[in-house]
Amino acid sequence: MGDAEVTASNWRLVEVGRVAIFAKGPNFGKLVTIVQIIDHKRVLVEGPSSDSAKVVPRHSAPLSHLSLTNIVVPKLPFGIGHTGLKKAWEKHEVDSKWDNSPAAKSTAKMVRRKQLSDFERFKVMVLRKQARFEVRKSLASSKASKA
Repeated sequence: MGDAEVTASNWRLVEVGRVAIFAKGPNFGKLVTIVQIIDHKRVLVEGPSSDSAKVVPRHSAPLSHLSLTNIVVPKLPFGIGHTGLKKAWEKHEVDSKWDNSPAAKSTAKMVRRKQLSDFERFKVMVLRKQARFEVRKSLASSKASKA
């Protein structure tokens, strides 16, 4: 018989130590860590961020309000206390990992674009037109040189 190879799926699993972000609810956009799984719909979460505006107190949250990330705090004990979680959070640099992730960068870009004034949106439009003109000009010159 042949060798069977079993590999884990690429899905982000609900697990203790998994970092998630609130997709809706009163804590929208804040990072938390799953501390304990209550049942198939709810988890106990806490967000011990170093920034006081991003801190989320320990509470039960429905999984439908969370969006799981790729970041995991490994070997986190089941139901770890606040101080232990904060030390693990800082040791694994969760805030900096999240800030450097593509999802965080695109979210920051969307927030920045929503805050633009009319004149700033106009300037962006003009710059995009100029860039498009330069790209088309270089493309046309490369096509002409091939022919």
